[in-house]
Amino acid sequence: MDQNVKLDEIKTKRQMTSDYIFRFIVPIVFIVLCGIGYNLSELQFTFVLNEVITRLARNSFLVISLIIPVIAGMGLNFGIVLGAIAGQIALVFVTDHSLGGLSGLLIAFLVSTPLAIVFGYLVGQVLNRAKGKEMITSMILGFFANGVYQLVFLVFAGTIIPFKTEKLIISTGMGVRNSVDLIGVRQALDNVWKIRPYQGLTVPMSTIIVVGLLCLTLTFFLRTKLGQEMRTVGQNMHIAEVSGINVDRTRITAIIISTVLAAWGQIIFLQNIGTLNTYGSHEQVGLFAVASLLIGGASVTKATYRQALLGTFLFHMLFIISPMAGQNLMGDSQIGEFFRVFVAYGVIGLALLLHAWQKRGKK
Repeated sequence: MDQNVKLDEIKTKRQMTSDYIFRFIVPIVFIVLCGIGYNLSELQFTFVLNEVITRLARNSFLVISLIIPVIAGMGLNFGIVLGAIAGQIALVFVTDHSLGGLSGLLIAFLVSTPLAIVFGYLVGQVLNRAKGKEMITSMILGFFANGVYQLVFLVFAGTIIPFKTEKLIISTGMGVRNSVDLIGVRQALDNVWKIRPYQGLTVPMSTIIVVGLLCLTLTFFLRTKLGQEMRTVGQNMHIAEVSGINVDRTRITAIIISTVLAAWGQIIFLQNIGTLNTYGSHEQVGLFAVASLLIGGASVTKATYRQALLGTFLFHMLFIISPMAGQNLMGDSQIGEFFRVFVAYGVIGLALLLHAWQKRGKK
């Protein structure tokens, strides 16, 4: 009898261990890949650490903006592209009006917010009519928004929409230039407080603090009535409706919050870069943010800011070491570029496959 009990305990422990490994298999694989890639790259530790910290600071806000829709049961919001567009419009505005420094950056946040709210509301309305297909719908909405954005900035800018700064407009007098120098707000947030622990390492503490405040705010928000309603909607929309929760309004609110955070995140990202690629900076935002979140161990139905931070760290670690690892391993740095693009698309495809498999298993 005692032997049977021990066998059952061993089986239970093995099952728990296998479940634990399966749950964290993606981040475990990427930790191993990063370790191997770092050894192959032969890059200096200080250089890699400095690059990772910089990328973690400037990208984390965007990745965390995905969490609220996941909690609300809307999956991975590829529609954060619209938030990124709102942020870029705000940056073009402050650049055109020669607004710089931290005050110019704050104005960019203020200008982007109402735009992001409108975009988020429209996206939320569409997604409420596509329940169960939110991810692919939000992706298509991102493509559509990109088309409208290009129409405005290529055709309307300089003609219907007046610009004060002639340097922003193409010589033909119509359309914004491909590259906009954000010299006025370049690293305006990063430079508020930087520390240099030792030579070759610079830590933008002010940006990291902003990301930390977002994480704390998110933690407290999820404990509020609205946050609990979003959790309920995400778990079961029917039960939420029976409980008296306005499901459609809650879902729209989740998308609006996500879109506003994405706009702010894009501003934080671009002020660090210092240059706006007018027609390209926003295009890969959704893909890379979603890939980062999934690499951290998140799923289509569950995500936390810890997973967002871990995923951002691992994903961008690969970005840094892949070219040199590919160069040293295959004699071609382009191999590393191909690998990380494969990783970005592959991890998203794998997550969607696992999600479909889990849903089928529950039926």
